[in-house]
Amino acid sequence: MADVTRRLFLRHLRGTPTSWVRLHVGGKVRREGIGQSFWYRPLNAVLSEVPVDDRELPLLFHARTGDFADITVQATVTYRVADPARAAGRLDFSVDPRTGTPRSRPLDQVATLLAELAQQPALDLLARVPLAEALTTVAPVREAVSGALGDDPRLTDLGVAVVSARVVAIRPEPELERALQTPTREAVQVQADRATYARRAQAVEQERSIAENELQNKIELARREQQLVEQHGANTRRRAELDADAELAGAQGKAEREKVANAAAAERARVLAAAEAEKERVLAGGAAEKERLLAAARADGVRAVGHAEAEAEAAKLAAYAELPPEVLRALTVREIAGQLPQIGQLTVTPDVVTDLLARLAPGR
Repeated sequence: MADVTRRLFLRHLRGTPTSWVRLHVGGKVRREGIGQSFWYRPLNAVLSEVPVDDRELPLLFHARTGDFADITVQATVTYRVADPARAAGRLDFSVDPRTGTPRSRPLDQVATLLAELAQQPALDLLARVPLAEALTTVAPVREAVSGALGDDPRLTDLGVAVVSARVVAIRPEPELERALQTPTREAVQVQADRATYARRAQAVEQERSIAENELQNKIELARREQQLVEQHGANTRRRAELDADAELAGAQGKAEREKVANAAAAERARVLAAAEAEKERVLAGGAAEKERLLAAARADGVRAVGHAEAEAEAAKLAAYAELPPEVLRALTVREIAGQLPQIGQLTVTPDVVTDLLARLAPGR
């Protein structure tokens, strides 16, 4: 849309590169063209603005096939105004000279005309073919629509040119579409099942190969383990044999050493026994002589002691003979007291003392 600005009682219009503008003043064309920019007075000016850019018109309409099935056609038509002067003369593209806003919607009329012109050849073509074929006749429908839009004189009179026509999709009703898709879906499912079974078979084969490899590995490991056990047993036997040989050699050496040691000990014992016997013999002879001399000496000593004791007893008796009886009794008591055991406590009664004093009194 053109840009209209206000300056006092004048207006200034500045167009765009995609819009064609015409200015009428007093019934005469003063300016027209694309990308116009000019001043004008809104009181006596008549403005028309025609867009000349390419426009997309989406179409969605229903059709019926030869076997009476309802289908939906989705298409898109690209068009543009090729002759804006003719279009401005046939349709109302006028704008308000004061504000620059359109007064009507002429492009809606063009869209309605294009939709009607595009639907008619598509309906005629789809009505002659069955549903299965209609769903696959996208190219013929597109060619029919393009031919009908390109050769229609009404579009030429309006100055409208169709750039291209595209059929996006032709689809039946949802229930019918699901029914038509069932064979294909089943076929795809069969292929998917076949692929699944093949994949499972391949997986089973791979698992079998893996199991065989594991079994072979276990067998090889068992064989190597057996070899290891056998080698370990052989090493153990060899170690035992070497240990037995070493122990035998040690025992033989020890026996030989003990034999030599026993022979030396026996010789030493014989020598010691002979020396001990000689010593005992010498000691026995010396001891016998010593005992004889000791015995003689002891006999002489005993005889001398006996004579001395006899003489002492004789002298003691001679001395005692001269002593009075009371002294002898006192000595006797003392001698007896010396032979008695130790007395810790002695109780003397008057009777005992009286009797003793009576016995010790003179004249008794």
